[in-house]
Amino acid sequence: MWSGEGRRRKDIAELAGVAPLTVDRCKTRYAERGLAGLEEKRRGGPRTQVPPQVRARVIALTRMSPPAESGLSHWSTRTLADHLKRREGISVSWHYVARVWREENLKPHRSGTFT
Repeated sequence: MWSGEGRRRKDIAELAGVAPLTVDRCKTRYAERGLAGLEEKRRGGPRTQVPPQVRARVIALTRMSPPAESGLSHWSTRTLADHLKRREGISVSWHYVARVWREENLKPHRSGTFT
């Protein structure tokens, strides 16, 4: 409508409250597919949340020593994430483990004594 009136894309963007690049994209989609091109696209769904039980398990395991057969003196984020996946079927990233440790102020490499 505004484009048909001869308005500049900068003015159209300001009136619509969007960036000029968005105006260009909408004009291109309209030119290619007509009104159907202006329908709202389906967006991706929200990220799946990690259940509280998994967070609790990460915290509990962090406070315990690794299994003796692992030969580890303490957990690392990667070894804990790997252990959860292999032994308990819980798939979390080591980034998630690191975030939980940071939020809970857990430092397994500093607990206990030197072995």
